[in-house]
Parts: sequence; structure tokens; C-alpha cells
Amino acid sequence: MPQLNKLRTALPGGPGGNAAPPSLARLRTALTVFFALDGFLFAGWVVRIPAIKHQTGASASTLGLALLGVSAGAVVTMTLTGRLCRRFGSHPVTVVCGVLLPLSIALPAQTRSALALGLVLLVFGAAYGGMNVAMNSAAVDLVAALRRPVMPSFHAAFSLGGMVGAGLGGLVAGGLSPAMHLFVLTGIGLLVTAAVGPLLLRQPAPKPASTDDAEKPRRPAGRARRMVLLFGVIALCTAYGEGALADWGALHLEQDLHAHPGIAAAGYSLFALAMTAGRLSGTALLERLGQTRTLVAGGATATAGMLLGSLAPTTWLALLGFAVTGLGLANIFPVAVGRAGELAGPGGVAAASTLGYGGMLLGPPAIGFLADWFSLPLALTTVALLAAAAAALGYGARNAAHT
Repeated sequence: MPQLNKLRTALPGGPGGNAAPPSLARLRTALTVFFALDGFLFAGWVVRIPAIKHQTGASASTLGLALLGVSAGAVVTMTLTGRLCRRFGSHPVTVVCGVLLPLSIALPAQTRSALALGLVLLVFGAAYGGMNVAMNSAAVDLVAALRRPVMPSFHAAFSLGGMVGAGLGGLVAGGLSPAMHLFVLTGIGLLVTAAVGPLLLRQPAPKPASTDDAEKPRRPAGRARRMVLLFGVIALCTAYGEGALADWGALHLEQDLHAHPGIAAAGYSLFALAMTAGRLSGTALLERLGQTRTLVAGGATATAGMLLGSLAPTTWLALLGFAVTGLGLANIFPVAVGRAGELAGPGGVAAASTLGYGGMLLGPPAIGFLADWFSLPLALTTVALLAAAAAALGYGARNAAHT
């Protein structure tokens, strides 16, 4: 019975459990704000891509090459951020990136050529990649201390921030220049970091609620590495879809279906809203279905949704497809990253996050080339293909997942 009471105390918010200790509750709030800010700023940038494409005179393929700057900057930074987190702590690194990301978001609107755009996106990508690895590392430490599968709630905050950022972008798309819009986002980002950053800096990384896990037999190192790689590939498959819809969804609606710019911008907002709803229910879904069923069902749902979203003949059917895709993709990435952390600790989280966000950032350039070679709707069907792959890999990993 003492062990049961101890477990209930360690499960904040669970049935019969106590609330989280105040320090952990404050830390969870601060991290949630940073996840939301990250999504808000990223969405603010992506909904202005059509206008910046026109401003720079870039074709679909040259825009794809410019967007590769985000990928390159992020991947290089992600490999370094894990080391910085181990040396200085994930909380200070998160706050530093919380300053750099808003500053860098103002740069793309100042460019007048695809080459210049690609160069400044290297800076934006570096800040974005560092922010995501640092935040996820901090979140994994907190999840271990809380002993509940609450990782989807942080990613729900990212999606909610994206929904708000895209919605705001849609409202101002017709009346505010990209330069002014992104400059306003810089100010908002710096104000939020100034308000919440000190709270995160005052809170040390939490320790796990118990050391019982240390008594469990460890998996062979080689097998653990292979499983981390597998879950990293699952994260990549689903993040590819997030990046593709973020960077090309509005352009597909506006260019191929002739939607109004405001409605086109609202497409990503609807996608983000669906992801938010799915992630807010993610903890309950995981507790009811388990990891394997959550991965497989999510991948299958996203496959069907994206086939509709990319091939639908009308704007409203495409918007419905985007929403279904968001529901399907919602919990795949958090489950994959969280499972990698269970298998190999913070190193597993860093590896899976790098692969996953690499998919988010490498997807848009790939879509750009495919759009030039074939068509944008056909290029977007690759999102459905990779979502189906994520479902298959999730089923194949069932022996490593808690079902």
C-alpha cells in the first residue's frame, strides 16, 4: 500500500492522484508557453511564404532550394544543441533560443532574391532547430519526473500556437506587409521570452520521481540504438507531413484551387487546430489504446486525410482533408520521441528529434522539386505515402512498445 500511495502521488492529475508539486507545475507551464511560442512564430512565417515567394520572384524549385536553408541550419544546430544542453542545461539553452528565434524571423521579409532568402533561412533554421531540441529535452526530464505520458500536451501547445499564428497571419495577409507582420512577431516573441524565461532559468531540471527504472534490466546497446533509429524514422515520416503542409498547404489552396489568400492561410490554421485537438486528447488515447494502436491508427487516418487534401477538386474538401490529416498525425511524433527517450534516455530523444525535425524541414524542399517535375497536388501525395509508412513501422515496432 505505501508503494501504491507513492505511485498515486507521482501521477499528478491521474485518478486519485495529487496535483503536481508547485515547482513542477510552474515548470510545466513555462515549457508549455515556449512550445506555444515556437508554433506561433513558425506558423507566422509559413503563412507569408506565398507573399515572400512573389517578392523574391522564386520558382517552385528555387523556393524549395531556399527553404533548404532552414533544413541545413536546423540539422547542424540540432547536432550541437544536445551537447550544449548537457553542458549548460536544457533550460538556459531554451531561453537563449527563445531570444534568437524571434530575432531571426524578421529576416526573410527583408530579402529580394532566392539566394538571399536561403542565406537568412540558415539563421532562422539554426534558431528553430536549437529551440526544438532544447525544449524537447527539458520536456522529457519533466515527463520522467511526473511519471505520466504528458508529452502530447506540450506538442498540443505547439499546435495551438501554430493555429493562432496562422489565424493571425490569415487576418493580416491582405492588409499588412510581410515585413511589418514578421517584425510584430519579433516583438511578441521577445516579450514572451522576457516574461517566461526567468521562470525557466530559476527552475533546475527535475529528477525522476523514483529510481525504480534503474533496477530494470537494460536492453542491449545495439538493440536500443536500432529501436531509437526506428522511432526516429517514424517521427521523420510524420514530421515530413507537418513541414509540407506548413510550407506548401497555403500555396496549394491559393494556386491550384484558387482560394482567397485569407482562406488559404486558414488551411494551415485548420490543420493546426485538428492537431491541437488530437494532442490534447493524446494522454487519454495512449492510456486507452497503447502506443502501437495509437501509431497505427494515426498513420492510417493521416494517409486517408492527405489523399483527400491533395487531390480534392474543391477548396472545402481539401480543407476537410487537411483537418483529418492533422488528427491522424497529432500523436505520432510525441509518441515516437517519447518512446526513444524510454529506450535510450536523453540521447535517444536527441537522435529521434533530430531525425523527426529533419523530416519536417527537408520535406518542403522535396515537395518543391516534385511540384516542378510533376505538380503540387501530386507532390503532396507523398505526405500520405510517408504517413502509411509510419503506420507500418509503428506496427512493426509493436514488440518494443507498451501496448
